[in-house]
Amino acid sequence: MTEGASRRAAFTREHPDVRRQALVAAAEAVLAREGVGGTSVRAICAEAGVSPGLLRHYFEGVDDLIAAAYEAVGQRIDAALEAAIEAAGPGPRDRLLAYLTASFAPPVLDPRLLAAWIGFWSLVKTKPRMAAIHAASYAAFRIRLETLLADAGARETRLAAIALTATVDGLWLELCLDPATFGPDAATRIVARALESWLA
Repeated sequence: MTEGASRRAAFTREHPDVRRQALVAAAEAVLAREGVGGTSVRAICAEAGVSPGLLRHYFEGVDDLIAAAYEAVGQRIDAALEAAIEAAGPGPRDRLLAYLTASFAPPVLDPRLLAAWIGFWSLVKTKPRMAAIHAASYAAFRIRLETLLADAGARETRLAAIALTATVDGLWLELCLDPATFGPDAATRIVARALESWLA
């Protein structure tokens, strides 16, 4: 058996979930590298190392796959934020600050993630499913943040969550685009000061 045939034989034995996840990861990688205009079925399948026809077995089309990639990225970020909370210990303020500042450390602080995120954002206004995923993701972040704010003694939790979300997003964006201007430590201090105004 040739080396190529051996690889194909091994691939056919993979679990369907493995193939699906490989396509999702490939969609994210291609979107980050090529942008929306360069993200095609052929490019994604080449990245995943599968034939173009295989995509249709797992997704309705490239739009469905990109939406799945957006959801997967959101889940990965959520997991990182929750891990930061758990690592912070039992103190409500420590947990709150950890949740907010986890965006300033890997795996969330990653220029490649920003590149993919820009692609996702560009589709939010034109693709209803992407808009729904975006709305649900940000709503879940704010709801979690409101709970942490309430635990830490804040009263205006809704407005605080909106303001702090916008602050974190802006700082994350600048850190990914130009880390020479300021670093994660400075971003953390900025958020901590903003947080104190809502907890005072």
